Amino acid sequence: MANHLLFFTELMGMPVLDLKGSRIGRVKDAALVPRDHASRIDRYLVGGGDAWLTVRYDQVAGISRETGIRLSDEQLVPYHEDDCILRIARDLLDQQIIDVTGRKVVRVNDLTMEIRQENGRTTVHVVEVDVGLRSVVRRLLQGGMPASWIRRLQGPIQPNSIRWDLCNVVESDPLRRLRLAIGYQRLEGLHPADLADIVEELGPADRGAILENIDSEVAADTLTEIDPKMQAAILESLEPEKAADIVEEMAPDEAADALSELEDETSEEILGEMEAEPKTEVEELLEFEEDTAGGMMNTEYVALSEGAAVDDALVALRANEDLLEQLNTIFLVDAQERLVAAIPLARLFVAPAGARLKELASDPLIQAHVGESQDRVTEQFDKYNILTLPVVDDEGKLAGVITADDIISVLRQK
Repeated sequence: MANHLLFFTELMGMPVLDLKGSRIGRVKDAALVPRDHASRIDRYLVGGGDAWLTVRYDQVAGISRETGIRLSDEQLVPYHEDDCILRIARDLLDQQIIDVTGRKVVRVNDLTMEIRQENGRTTVHVVEVDVGLRSVVRRLLQGGMPASWIRRLQGPIQPNSIRWDLCNVVESDPLRRLRLAIGYQRLEGLHPADLADIVEELGPADRGAILENIDSEVAADTLTEIDPKMQAAILESLEPEKAADIVEEMAPDEAADALSELEDETSEEILGEMEAEPKTEVEELLEFEEDTAGGMMNTEYVALSEGAAVDDALVALRANEDLLEQLNTIFLVDAQERLVAAIPLARLFVAPAGARLKELASDPLIQAHVGESQDRVTEQFDKYNILTLPVVDDEGKLAGVITADDIISVLRQK
């Protein structure tokens, strides 16, 4: 198998021979056409004289590191720029690649390719992206000594590469990215925290390109994990309509925090593109100072009337399935929506079906006013060892909740 491997640094400068064995030029670059084939080199760009010529993969009779590329067809055409191609030397070398298995961003030093015999043709396929020291050595020595010598020198160095099919090319132009048909499914399958780490390593244009093209819900979860200042920069780089789609998928408190970092004009533009219900929730939260209970709280919670029973709570939970991951408390309110009680979710599963929720309530009821300071709220979580703190307004009405993860975020920023 080793004899059939070819590094891109070895392909560069390789002579191209016509049917009589005469050299017509040397390889200056090679290109993939992802929409036709994900890994096969589709064309070779050959420099000869004043113009570059294009050699299609089906015009190649054979490829050898020792002798070069032999043609089976001499009807070559001048090279013309084409948006459908991905040129390796120009578009990949030294560029960033997302390694979705290692959940990191790496830089391309070289490519490992494989020479194959397919249906009587000699084709070359990209199999790995080389990112380690071996590929750096090849780049440094490229053209300075024979390829066979370089292979011997790199022998003792441990290889470091990523399978081509496990890579996502980072391309800052989203239109070109779509034309290249490079998918985002692998990125969308990552945990939002891992995807956030990747996004934070990229340049501004690349961050926007990724969040512009992945699913809005995934983008929202990812944005939540990113530093607030960077959140603002990303939202500012997106079209207001796309930014609104992402913000709508965020928890209202997270959305309000993100928009509060923006210029008023930008924030208003995004709010103007949002649906009425999430827009109202976010606007209400934006009225509170960031370092108060009102600025920390989330408006996503489950509240029932004070006369509700366990069965009513189970029905409400099924209706709010999307909240279950972060839900640990149900609240009771009176006819005027004033907070009456808090019921730990775990108590529902050991209570009789007909039991009144009020009988299961925590005692005493711990709550905070919307104007309570951030430091005071943090103290309450520490003092009472609670996971959720209800927040009430001047009339005692339930306005929102603060959860332990909100406190963790506050402490991390400090």
